[in-house]
Amino acid sequence: MSLLIGKQAPDFTAAAVMPDDSITESFTLSEYIKGSYGLVFFYPLDFTFVCPSEILAHNNRMGKFEELNTKVVAVSVDSQHTHYAWRQTPVEKGGLGPVRFPLVADLTKQIARDYGVLINEAVALRGTFLIDKEGVVRHCVINDLPLGRNVDEAIRMVEALQFHEEHGEVCPAGWQKGQEGMKPDAKGVADYLAKHAEAL
Repeated sequence: MSLLIGKQAPDFTAAAVMPDDSITESFTLSEYIKGSYGLVFFYPLDFTFVCPSEILAHNNRMGKFEELNTKVVAVSVDSQHTHYAWRQTPVEKGGLGPVRFPLVADLTKQIARDYGVLINEAVALRGTFLIDKEGVVRHCVINDLPLGRNVDEAIRMVEALQFHEEHGEVCPAGWQKGQEGMKPDAKGVADYLAKHAEAL
């Protein structure tokens, strides 16, 4: 889990349902996100309860992810055929409809193992991994099965990473795009806290 931070994201090739409704047997993560940031998120199972709300929450924010040059990839232990059927099921009947990112089939559960999110050798926890343009994992968050994610926080993390890369400054607690960063030295900390400590 957190051991992946600062390391190359585990690459994988697997079957997937693509945004255009096609099924590929050879989706490769590194090829798909090459030249972009990547957000890989795991969910337990198709046709369940919390999962469709999370997938649709990511899909509803795809415009923002695209603006941030971030490719989104979803992974579960279901087959590509189950993914396809779920996409064909209308939202009002518990389905997904035509989501705008790949749904990867992790039938062997090896991808979930490699990312440290497989639980009880059964399904993946709700893990989200932010990958930079060099293929390095820079952020991850893992929720237990009953706890849905906050996709806006995932967007905030992409914005924070890009701010750091552009300005060389670090992002303090609760940082939001457009706010001041902190210079990573003793004076920078002191200057920032003198202005913002009470608002933290």
